[in-house]
Amino acid sequence: MYSFCINRLLILALLIIGLQSCSEDQDIDIGSEIETSESFTIPESRRGNGSRGDTRGPSVGQSSLQNNIITQWLDLYLEMDRYATGMRPTSTARALAYVHLAGYEVMVPSMQRYLSNATLLPDLEISNTNSGRLNYLFALNACYADVYTHFMLNIPEHFLEKIEALESEFESQLGDNLSEDVIKRSSDWGESVASQIISYSQEDTHAENQIYNPQPTSYIPPTGDGYWTFSAEPERALFPFWGSVRTFVISSEQTTSVAPIDYSTDPQSAYYLQMTEVQQANDKAKAEDGEELWIAEFWSDDVEGLMFSPPARQISIAKQLISNNNLNANESMYLLLKIGFALNDAAVSSWGDKYEYMVMRPSVFIQNFLDPNYESNLYRLIPWTNPSFPAYPSGHSTFASAAGGVFIDFFGNEIDFTDRSHAGRTEFRGRPRNFDSFEEMAEENGYSRLPLGVHMEMDCAEGLRLGYEISDAVNTYTLRRERS
Repeated sequence: MYSFCINRLLILALLIIGLQSCSEDQDIDIGSEIETSESFTIPESRRGNGSRGDTRGPSVGQSSLQNNIITQWLDLYLEMDRYATGMRPTSTARALAYVHLAGYEVMVPSMQRYLSNATLLPDLEISNTNSGRLNYLFALNACYADVYTHFMLNIPEHFLEKIEALESEFESQLGDNLSEDVIKRSSDWGESVASQIISYSQEDTHAENQIYNPQPTSYIPPTGDGYWTFSAEPERALFPFWGSVRTFVISSEQTTSVAPIDYSTDPQSAYYLQMTEVQQANDKAKAEDGEELWIAEFWSDDVEGLMFSPPARQISIAKQLISNNNLNANESMYLLLKIGFALNDAAVSSWGDKYEYMVMRPSVFIQNFLDPNYESNLYRLIPWTNPSFPAYPSGHSTFASAAGGVFIDFFGNEIDFTDRSHAGRTEFRGRPRNFDSFEEMAEENGYSRLPLGVHMEMDCAEGLRLGYEISDAVNTYTLRRERS
């Protein structure tokens, strides 16, 4: 009898330990009412190194609602980004970083194996005075409405109405089974985090001074052989001081740079030969009107009102990957946070290098030395020939590999992915394209600027190199805790 009792006690103890272990492994159901504490801090010893989030998620119905909230807000962002004048591509990259930082910080108290960014970003503090129960999806919805309204500049008035309508739609879906107290606490938490992140962003005066004056008349570009300059007001220097803007993981001083090929008008020089390559690639794509022109226009994302910006393209890809891989909310928030940081830091470093090296755009050289009637393939889509900033390194290429490197770390390189970002568009060549690897996709994006006629090979190669350097840094930035 004594041994039987001992055995029962041992079995009971093992069951309790097992239940505790399972409890620690499970994510909190972020759609339910959850007790919150006054602060969210994790001991240093429990910080982990994993990059991809948890694979277990909530029930099918709850998971569907979570995914709808995330993807429908992303859809609205992509629509707004298309019409946000004067933001692309640096200000929109910054907006994405802060939007997804805010979303992540709203959700992280419910994400048991994730840390707040306040543990790694020295200047970030998130005050959490909640006590009681709240619904984190309701809070996320409230937060998105506030940060979208703040960070998306110069958007048409009807988009503010769309923000309010989407917020109200999800409030109705989420609020049916919630008490008034829970609704208020949830809304207050979402709005509180949004306010704190907005205030945090405003401490970066280098960015705040530029986002409302992206083409300052006070900036006079330096002159020299082969230097970029503008010939008309629409081409005036765009964000010439962006290299000083706040970064999250790696600064422009920490990234390395490779100097461009020396300018030369010698027909045998590497510089001249690369300019000739641009002319030939551009004119061949135009004449053949085939895959090369498709590639050029598919990845262009240059034209306000017609396409979203190059950083937003990477968010469009992330949205598709979230759906294709059925990521749960924790994984989605973590992926979007890292992509936002990578794009922001890519914009800062590439723009710092652009205005250091001041490399001219191909059309100027080609018209002066190769073909006076040269027109880039971008010209039919935009009222002036060139993007309004120096060429080296290519921003497109930097964004492509900065995001691509994060995707590789998160999903692995080998994929069967069809980018449907422009599906159904007929104003330009936007038919979906399929890729076998993220590396292939980033390379096609980066080098698409040659057949478009707006970049030399060296611009694209350096952009891709720089972007991968940034993604390497972002991939080591981990907010995953070790399992207990």
